[in-house]
Amino acid sequence: MTGPAAGKAGAVAKAPVALVAVASLATAAWAGLVRAGWAWDMPLEDIPASHGAIMVCGFLGTVIGIERAVALGRWWAWLVPALAAAGAVALVLSLPGALEFSPRVPRALWAASAALLFAESLLIAKRQPAMFTGVMTAAAAVFAAGNILWLAGRPLSHAVLWWAGFLVLTIAAERLELSRVVKLTRRAVVLFSVFAAGMAASLVVSAVRDEVELRLFGASLALVALWMLRCDVARRTIRLAGLPRYVASGLLSGYVWLLAGGAVFAGFAGHWGPMPRDAAYHAVFLGFVMSMIFAHAPIILPAISGIPVAFNRAFYAPLALLHASLAVRVAADFADAIVLRQWAGLANAAAIALFLVTLAASAARGLAAARR
Repeated sequence: MTGPAAGKAGAVAKAPVALVAVASLATAAWAGLVRAGWAWDMPLEDIPASHGAIMVCGFLGTVIGIERAVALGRWWAWLVPALAAAGAVALVLSLPGALEFSPRVPRALWAASAALLFAESLLIAKRQPAMFTGVMTAAAAVFAAGNILWLAGRPLSHAVLWWAGFLVLTIAAERLELSRVVKLTRRAVVLFSVFAAGMAASLVVSAVRDEVELRLFGASLALVALWMLRCDVARRTIRLAGLPRYVASGLLSGYVWLLAGGAVFAGFAGHWGPMPRDAAYHAVFLGFVMSMIFAHAPIILPAISGIPVAFNRAFYAPLALLHASLAVRVAADFADAIVLRQWAGLANAAAIALFLVTLAASAARGLAAARR
């Protein structure tokens, strides 16, 4: 089923899965604050331990799935975000105090969602052979492998690194697609391929032994960040005005956080305690990934929903708050300043909330302008 029939399937699926995605983001943010030390009760006490899984597989897995389903135009592509959203619901229902069925159920749903994402990425790559579709397919393969290994009993700490690899490669693929106006040299293509292969190799090590090669993984993240800082079209669009400058600001600042996160992974691999782990994870997942979301949302929301976004300079406020609060959080990690880290974590969550409010207000203005 394609065309109008697929569009009807998408319309039916879009609203509930989008609602679960937003609920997953809110739940993950709340759980993250509890993990940071805020003594706020949650309906289910074990949710904070699943903070990362809800954020990546529940929220990001659903959002990326929606974006791909809209692009592909096949009814079955909506199974990807639907399964990701179902996994988030199943995780909550499997916790003590709820229905308490097997915790393997959400893992199985997320593994199935990632496997289908890989299948649709292969289809897209077959339709449009290009470097960016190849990287997109490799990213989906990394996501599926990480979730399958977690389902098979590998530690969550290993799955988190596979998730990081998936998100970094997915974002790199999207930037390669959007940056086709910049003709890459053969040397640039070879370097990117080597850096991405190094990341994959470090993850494969974790599949065959109990230790992840953090030095290689961190170095690969840092090198990919340097590559994007050097090759991304954002270096040019930062000179423009309006939305292009805002997007470039979010992208370039996100690449700096990816570079910082990679440096922490590589530099502290021999002393991998709670504080460097917190700094590295949040540099990548908050500093890099959330910057990409902040930057791309005013473009992607109209593309997948048809809702126009009236861009204005207010978008810079949540972006600035995100980076400032994350810088304080990372500094607090290395200073072992627990209370400062708690407040910085609260400011991280406030930045996300402020961004959602700003996006909603801009969308409302865009709809009002479209009706005139």
